[in-house]
Amino acid sequence: MAKVIFYEKTGCRNNTKQKTLLTAAGHQVEARNLLQEHWTKERLRWFFGHRPVSQWFNRTAPKVKSGEINPEQIDEETALNLMLEEPLLIRRPLIQVGYRGEVGFDTQVIDNWIGLKPIDDSLQEVSRNLMNQDLQSCPRNHHEHHHQSKEISD
Repeated sequence: MAKVIFYEKTGCRNNTKQKTLLTAAGHQVEARNLLQEHWTKERLRWFFGHRPVSQWFNRTAPKVKSGEINPEQIDEETALNLMLEEPLLIRRPLIQVGYRGEVGFDTQVIDNWIGLKPIDDSLQEVSRNLMNQDLQSCPRNHHEHHHQSKEISD
């Protein structure tokens, strides 16, 4: 099993679910606060690999949601500078195992890379339920938006 360095936004429900899947698969998860990490351009860039710049961004970050920042229209250098200034813009989680890094939690990519099969049969159901959920989006933002919409219509 792997030692997984997991850069998260502390308190994010999906990050908690993602860590649960990793732990159930027998991985040792070392969680770190992505927003408090001291990033350099080079270190941050490493996690993004060959992905297009638009896939580096947290789509639920306020400046992205408001349209102030359009990830499709930003070059690599500008994106990295913005993320160093405001780490909330970084897509989560950032995951490191050994000499490989990934951004986001695509369950197929993670399963093919380090495995997500539970090591204990009693965890099969929990893992199956989590694997069938959207672990990429931020559920709190969807809930807040729904809650705000409900308040406006009341």
